[in-house]
Amino acid sequence: MEWFAHLAVVFEPLNLLILLLGVTGGLVLGAIPGVSPTLSVALLVPFTFHMAPTTGLILIGAVYASSIAGGAVSAILINVPGAPANIATTFDGHEMARQGRASEAMQYAFTSTLVGGVAGMLILIFLAPLFVDYVLRFGPAEMFWVAIVGITIMASLGTGSLLKGLFGGALGIWISTIGISPATGQSRFVFTHYLDGGIHIVVALIAFFAIPQVFRLLESRATVASQAVVSQASRLTTVVRNALGHRLAMGLGTLVGAIVGIIPGAGGQVASIIGYDQVRKLSRDNATFGHGDPRGVVASESANSAMVGPSLIPLLGLGVPGSPTCAVLLGGLLIHGIFPGPKLFETSGGVIWPFLGALLLAQVLIFFVGLQLSRLGHLVTRVSPAHLAAGILVLSVIGTYSIQNNLGDVYVMAGLGVLMYLGIKGGFQPAPVVLGVILGPIAEENFQMGRTLAGPSGSVLDYFTSGDIVQVLMALAVISLAYGMLAPIWRARRRPATSVGAGL
Repeated sequence: MEWFAHLAVVFEPLNLLILLLGVTGGLVLGAIPGVSPTLSVALLVPFTFHMAPTTGLILIGAVYASSIAGGAVSAILINVPGAPANIATTFDGHEMARQGRASEAMQYAFTSTLVGGVAGMLILIFLAPLFVDYVLRFGPAEMFWVAIVGITIMASLGTGSLLKGLFGGALGIWISTIGISPATGQSRFVFTHYLDGGIHIVVALIAFFAIPQVFRLLESRATVASQAVVSQASRLTTVVRNALGHRLAMGLGTLVGAIVGIIPGAGGQVASIIGYDQVRKLSRDNATFGHGDPRGVVASESANSAMVGPSLIPLLGLGVPGSPTCAVLLGGLLIHGIFPGPKLFETSGGVIWPFLGALLLAQVLIFFVGLQLSRLGHLVTRVSPAHLAAGILVLSVIGTYSIQNNLGDVYVMAGLGVLMYLGIKGGFQPAPVVLGVILGPIAEENFQMGRTLAGPSGSVLDYFTSGDIVQVLMALAVISLAYGMLAPIWRARRRPATSVGAGL
């Protein structure tokens, strides 16, 4: 095949060195709260101006893939996802770290990243032409219902209380409406000039996860995890084998990530949360999810890594960037005279095939470099809470300011963080709120576009309820909402029987 003929370019010394540096740098950048994959790629695009097109694209692609994986490091160690795609990793990953299993959790994460990432890249390389027509079928109606399916997950993300989970999600949707309306151009809920531009998703992410964690650490008098960590050299093979043994979590997470990745505009955050939610719902013994279950880490990280390859299908095949990061990647392609579209592989195959081969090899490098980082993970769990809190706070301020070079974002982040900390004291959780902030704009913007497109036909309802994909998504939304409402009842009914059995 043509791809194999161009693969040798990847193994040229300079390209291999750039690939390794890109993977290592991407993992480090991804682990810094606030430095999203979009920002990581944007920072490096200017450095590729004077590089050969193949070398420049290898650097950008390596950073893109590895920065998503790197976000799992901070998600596990300090309960602050490095990027929105790693939100679901905090649910079980940080609990494992609190139990003295930080390095083990990261080994699960990077093993899942390898499997999901390789699967996603193979889908991109071999099956991309088959999915181009499928991508074209996703219009505003389909994207609106994708967001609704994600919103229904809120009912089960609020641990302990269905109503608190739904209320937190609704609060997140409201937060997402602050700023300028995309439909009318009017200001909404702008109480101060700091909110003129709305609340950036990464600002909200840092506020809801990092600041409450700072307060919790300052309240603690002990280290994050007091248990000694077993020698990683003897545990690695066992962890890898166990990760591969979680077939449902690995397989379903990878499948969900690949499907969501193909959908323009969905992104890794939607992939990881839906993947985590579906694995938890389909697992028989799901009571341990959220309490340090490795399957949660496997599901989340395999999903967000499997998303990387398919997310490039709309970009390369149609010239349509499906996410902000892909928009930056599009800029990098155009800078080097590469114009995406149906004939891309005919006109620029000598550059694109090595680029895809480097992305595939990057998944393997992420695994091995990530494992070296995991060997040091237990050191973070032994840092005193005061020093760890100070470090998180510094990174949060720097990460928030670097998004838009706006000091107002830091003030907003601090205010939202304090409110979230008080909410946690009252039994609320940050995950439903962040999910609302992420999905609110997707639902609103696509509803507004759909309503405009449905205007000539005269029936908005028909537009949003017709079509095979729409009806499947509607059914999934109903099933997901029903499960979120009924699951607590089922668990409550099983507890008395379990207690009686234990007493006997």
